[in-house]
Amino acid sequence: MTERATGRQRERDEDVPARESAPSGKAKKKPKAAGFDKKTIALVYDFDGTLSPRPMQEYSFLPQLGVDPAEFWAECGRVAREQGADPLITYMHLMYKKAKEKGIRIDRSDLVKQGRDVELFPGVEAWFDAIAEYIKIRAESHGVKLRHYLVSSGLTEIVEGTKIRKHFHNVFASEYWFDAYELPYPKRVITDTGKTQYLFRINKGIEDLGESINSHMPEDQRPIPFRNMIYFGDGDTDVPSMALMRKSGGHAIAVHPDGKAPEKCVELFRAGRVDFYAAADYRRGSDLFKRTCLLLDRILADIRVQEEVWEVGHNA
Repeated sequence: MTERATGRQRERDEDVPARESAPSGKAKKKPKAAGFDKKTIALVYDFDGTLSPRPMQEYSFLPQLGVDPAEFWAECGRVAREQGADPLITYMHLMYKKAKEKGIRIDRSDLVKQGRDVELFPGVEAWFDAIAEYIKIRAESHGVKLRHYLVSSGLTEIVEGTKIRKHFHNVFASEYWFDAYELPYPKRVITDTGKTQYLFRINKGIEDLGESINSHMPEDQRPIPFRNMIYFGDGDTDVPSMALMRKSGGHAIAVHPDGKAPEKCVELFRAGRVDFYAAADYRRGSDLFKRTCLLLDRILADIRVQEEVWEVGHNA
């Protein structure tokens, strides 16, 4: 009993200087916080059908083998169904199986070179600088940053060789392991639902694929809130990503080839999967550019509101 009483007395004695250190009648001043830091905007893109009119394998790889693209994709679907295999792993396997049958060696550097032949939709090359300029003009908060990400079931190696690779903060795409004496083996496969993992990686700031994203992270600690993100896609393979984005407070836009019927985009719009849809024309003044800017205006306004709320809370 004496020890407990003595302990409580010691605690009280130790508390006294801390209370007396503050000037009489004045509260202790809170240390100044670093500032509101949720000012990064992320634009996330699919590739095939979104930035480029056709699957990237159709520009060089399949022509080099003398393989008809329509027949190749039909075979991929048939083999996947017969074997109960993942369609994406199947296409990655069949690409190099057919190359071996033709006696054609295509290594990693060859795939990268093929990226130069990939066609892009109108305005894509100038899009990144144009969007950065728009944000610079419209932002009312100091320090707003813009990042572009690619999340695709296409091949990392081919993307590396495209004219636009330099604009992406990070690329998450399917990739091969290359071995000198064996057929390349899929190292990473980005499936339709698997794309959502990478949206969470962007959201949580855990872009190193060696790190798990499964641990809980409070919303206020996530560097890029979903509300600061826009996802661009073109069809059914993007539905899981669009659904996650919209459900989490983010935004999504569906694109379709100019001059072609937009039925799939209309369906996505009516289902609430996307905020807008537009032809895949990335030039200034296009519907896609204008509708993207409308969403950016909303994001920038929200950043300013959130910043002011933070300031009021920390200066109270």
